[in-house]
Amino acid sequence: MNITIDAAVSQKLPGFSLGIIEYEGASVSDSPKMLQGRINFFVEMLRLDRSIETITDIPGVQGWRAAFKKLGIDPSRYRPSSEALLRRLLQGNPFFWVNSAVDVNNFLSVHHALPFGIYDKSTLQGDIVCRIGQDTDRYPGLNGREMDMTSKLLLADELGAFGSPIVDSVRSKVTEASADLIQFLFFHEEIPAEEAEQALGSAARMFTEVNGGTVSNQRILHT
Repeated sequence: MNITIDAAVSQKLPGFSLGIIEYEGASVSDSPKMLQGRINFFVEMLRLDRSIETITDIPGVQGWRAAFKKLGIDPSRYRPSSEALLRRLLQGNPFFWVNSAVDVNNFLSVHHALPFGIYDKSTLQGDIVCRIGQDTDRYPGLNGREMDMTSKLLLADELGAFGSPIVDSVRSKVTEASADLIQFLFFHEEIPAEEAEQALGSAARMFTEVNGGTVSNQRILHT
């Protein structure tokens, strides 16, 4: 599958990039106790170090709020998924457990304060493009809402929009039946190249340590 960034995104966010990791033969299940313990410990430390009042001091949160404003998206109305996860945890809510693939993905998102998306490749068709949403781009979101993706940054295949740094679609969700997956890391313009490469590498290592499988492709796509 070919993956591209549309020219309109490049014009508005010239320093934007996408981290891409493809996995084959993963075994998705309930998260093991080891992973749950690690994540719960991280959440405890996060709450000691940060508060809901200082969340916008986190560089990743700052970077994506600024990127949303450049795209014409109100970041207080449509929050980057990483910020939404961080806010939920800092408000005292528990980590929301789904399965071993999604839980690793969400942990990495709050750890790096960057939007991460993980998708079942069997639900996707043809090439993928990261582009600005059109008025026909709508999908049932994992938040239980019908998402109007007009003018929002999104991922789309030949069937239409399926994901974004805001909320992903029900169509592309990862379940325990998923084996071949693709993960996207959304890097804002201010993140250093070395930090992006490190985040990509740590994501691939942690995912395969927990879920098994192999990494068939790993790269960063620049505008």
